[in-house]
Amino acid sequence: MGEKKLEGAGLRGQVAGNTALSTVGKTGKGLTYRGYAIEELAEKATFEEVAYMLLYGKLPTQSEYDEYSSKLKSYRSLPTELKEVLERIPQDAHPMDVMRTGCSMLGNLDPEGDFSNQSETADRILASMASIVTYWYRYSHEGIKVETATDHPTIGGQFLSLITGKEPSEEHSRVLDVSLILYAEHGFNASTFTARTCASTLSDMHSCITGAIGTLRGPLHGGANEAAMEMIEQYNTREEAKSGLLELLANKEKIMGFGHAVYTNEDPRNAIIKKWSKKLSEIDGDATLYEVSDEIERVMDEEKGMFANTDFFMASAYHYLGIPTQIFTPLFVIGRTSGWAANIMEQRADNRIIRPSEEYIGPDNSVWVDIADR
Repeated sequence: MGEKKLEGAGLRGQVAGNTALSTVGKTGKGLTYRGYAIEELAEKATFEEVAYMLLYGKLPTQSEYDEYSSKLKSYRSLPTELKEVLERIPQDAHPMDVMRTGCSMLGNLDPEGDFSNQSETADRILASMASIVTYWYRYSHEGIKVETATDHPTIGGQFLSLITGKEPSEEHSRVLDVSLILYAEHGFNASTFTARTCASTLSDMHSCITGAIGTLRGPLHGGANEAAMEMIEQYNTREEAKSGLLELLANKEKIMGFGHAVYTNEDPRNAIIKKWSKKLSEIDGDATLYEVSDEIERVMDEEKGMFANTDFFMASAYHYLGIPTQIFTPLFVIGRTSGWAANIMEQRADNRIIRPSEEYIGPDNSVWVDIADR
């Protein structure tokens, strides 16, 4: 019996709800967060400003920003019990599994309760994410118990100082800040929809975000930047990159970091992070990764008419910042936690359980046969 193919399989192109948080690929709008163009936010905002705007509905005043930044700093310290759990996770564990476990454990130690303090819960989770992955990484790889309660003004600066063990330059901190802004929110993508579906059952925020992390873990969603880096690192020149990519295409291999489920012509985030990748390559004095990435982007456009998405040049940018490849996707988590939490709160504000219908394609009128006769 042939399977019936459904139009809109995977819910692609289907409207699943309303949101005031972002536009993704809308004609004349591109990517906006609460009406602010991503290009303007990436140029002028800090990640903390963007997180506040997503979670609280408006850009903060100076006093509100100072208070919010101080609050997030106060939440950077991890409970002893959580650190003990992180110390038990082996070095070869996938860092996304560490993030999932860390968020879930935090929910046991600091449960949300009746949702009356949901914004505080969101802030606590957001502020803990960088601490969770950097504490585990430094302990499992170097045996160092880092003090996560740093005084860096931004989460980006905190992360870089903890993961690299040295003070980041102002420019490096800014690049990471921009990357978190680019990852902060993106409509009803797979992980956000998972979070909203979980929230629609009136589950707690830790469960919703834990589910979102598990969804983002998949290589067809958040893992693209890691896969892109593994490919880029194989080549040392533009010529090698071109010939290698053409061979991959001839073998019908999937090239990660290209195309998008919503955008049709370009990912507006790509130009922003590509500019920073180029600048970092010039600061580093070795433009190999950037040149290889640029060549792959060019060939993909010529051969397949496909554009790079934000994950592609994010890979080289993160590498220039000294971030291990396996930690790329956890950075996606840190940025997107703000968007996940905002979506959870929006779902709760006008909630109806998310329960789509399905089309049955199995056999009709199956006949029972006793086990002895099968």
